[in-house]
Amino acid sequence: MSLQINIDNGGTLTDICILSDDQVRKTKVLTTPYDLSKCFFEGLTKASGVLYGAPDVKRLLEEVDLIRYSTTQGTNAICERKGPRLGLILAADAHALPSRLAAHDPDVFEAVVGDRIAFLDAAVIDGEEADVEVVKAINRLTAAGANRLVVSFGGPDFQALENRFRLVALRKYPRHLLGAVPILYGSDLTTDTDDERRTWTALINSFLHPSMEAFLYNAENRLRAYRTKNPLLIFRNDGDASRVAKTIAIKTYSSGPRGGMEGVKAFSRRYGFTDAVSIDVGGTTTDIGQYSDGTVAEVRRGHVEGISVSFPLCEILSAGAGGSSIFKVVDGRVVIGPESVGAVPGPASFGRGGREATITDASLLIGLFDPASYFGGGMGLDMDRAAAAVTANVATPLGLDLDDALLRMEFAYEEKIAAELHHFTKISDETVMLAFGGAGPLNACGVAEKAGIRRVAIPQMAAVFSAYGIGSCDISQRYAVTLSDPAALAATLADLKVKAARDMFAEGCAEGTYTVEARLVADFGEAGTQVHVLGDQPQVPAAFSGARAVEVEVKAVKSLRDGGEGTASFAPRASAAAHGKRHVLIRERGRIDVPVYRLAELSGGDFASGPAILEEDYFTCRVPQGWQFVISDAGDVLLSRED
Repeated sequence: MSLQINIDNGGTLTDICILSDDQVRKTKVLTTPYDLSKCFFEGLTKASGVLYGAPDVKRLLEEVDLIRYSTTQGTNAICERKGPRLGLILAADAHALPSRLAAHDPDVFEAVVGDRIAFLDAAVIDGEEADVEVVKAINRLTAAGANRLVVSFGGPDFQALENRFRLVALRKYPRHLLGAVPILYGSDLTTDTDDERRTWTALINSFLHPSMEAFLYNAENRLRAYRTKNPLLIFRNDGDASRVAKTIAIKTYSSGPRGGMEGVKAFSRRYGFTDAVSIDVGGTTTDIGQYSDGTVAEVRRGHVEGISVSFPLCEILSAGAGGSSIFKVVDGRVVIGPESVGAVPGPASFGRGGREATITDASLLIGLFDPASYFGGGMGLDMDRAAAAVTANVATPLGLDLDDALLRMEFAYEEKIAAELHHFTKISDETVMLAFGGAGPLNACGVAEKAGIRRVAIPQMAAVFSAYGIGSCDISQRYAVTLSDPAALAATLADLKVKAARDMFAEGCAEGTYTVEARLVADFGEAGTQVHVLGDQPQVPAAFSGARAVEVEVKAVKSLRDGGEGTASFAPRASAAAHGKRHVLIRERGRIDVPVYRLAELSGGDFASGPAILEEDYFTCRVPQGWQFVISDAGDVLLSRED
């Protein structure tokens, strides 16, 4: 039996998808932000219970073939500005660089770096005063509160300058001493000739590194204690995976949402959708992406919160609105996020000490949730605490009664996500919206109406869709270096292939079990880029002579994909049988009884019209009046506006 466990760690909930032969099962646990390894192993424990009928982690780890892990922690950290304070060391002639860096996103730059910046003359690093000046710069930044440093020099010899700085820093601050200062150099990550991109790449990586390092190595060590035969694979934001030791922190940014986009790609191909936008709603953020003409959007120089970085990234917008995002009243109107209560203390209705109002609390009070069956019956919800939070934070400040406040919250939530959809994606008459994540289906139809979308698809695995999506990844290592001299192409390519062989061996992939691809990418500035695939006799095309920069890119790939996506369709055949009723607040109609449909009890072709509630253990979907749902022969859901 083939057994794979995919884990997607979110800010509020951690999703687990279990793939065994042809069967797919799922479960969830609360994220424990104070120790991510705790929810990681709680997820494995719960998964073993799903598989064997009783928890048996030891057996699970003996039998599992692959454990893949993705996370939104990096996305959430950037979104909420939670991370270490960084100090930045630049060349003396780069006094204009901080303002250019801040122009990408002033708020992020202020939160990450602020005024903790030191300048060093390149000539000093080569001179007799190097030891003194380097120590003074480091001490000045650490005294200002920096607990990690980034060194990023400019000019054609930036790598050599950074290496000379490194020698002094290691001599004066040896790593084995308690006084050692964590320092990251821009050239450690990339040889991108653009100073702004390279510096931001290093800053973001350094900002994300501590939390990722602490968790991932702790989790890996705990897995070793169980004598797990296969390593933990980290799903990266480029769509592939690698071992912990071979993954850099910035590659974990938005890796969870990228898993969702891999799922969007497979889902759209299954149903023949050519234009799809997606909303992946978790506890802290809503991640928005688009699938068009057979692929998801990816750019060679990706963006983190709108900041251009040196690595390729899937184009995903992370909006600060999710199931645990905080509602407040500002200047007489209801606003949501980006602050979140997370899993701890969580929404007020969780009964864990939270006092802020969230859409989870509002949805409970509106009547969409059954307090006893929420989270698969594993978590009771407290209506009194939810009502107190909404009253104190929304109803009283606005002078509204509770029901009016709830409708205002719901409208504000849907309107914000719809506005972000229009800001980031292109919507046409053919657009289908895929809604997933634990909170994705809940208000999907309301969001779609406000965005002008007439069809909404909800995957059967919506609650763990990102975890499901990472199951289609490969193991890979990628490299890119700037080519300074065309005559050095063969030697540069040979060096990268040696590095690839070494790193793939460290991944557990023997020579001959993986493929190596190489190409040249020429940057012509505003004229764009050109790509040339390298064959057995590599050479630089004459057309690349006028390029601003040429990079050699090498990718080594061990394929894990099976390529079997299959096809399915939505065809209404029989009226769906309701499971029961729920008393729900409906705009302009007050509170009325509406039918509740359990997805697990429905068959392919079953259909029904709203107002209604469609739910399974880990998600709930409000079907408004004027919408109809139908179940596909694969168990997925399509909701359509009725004419």
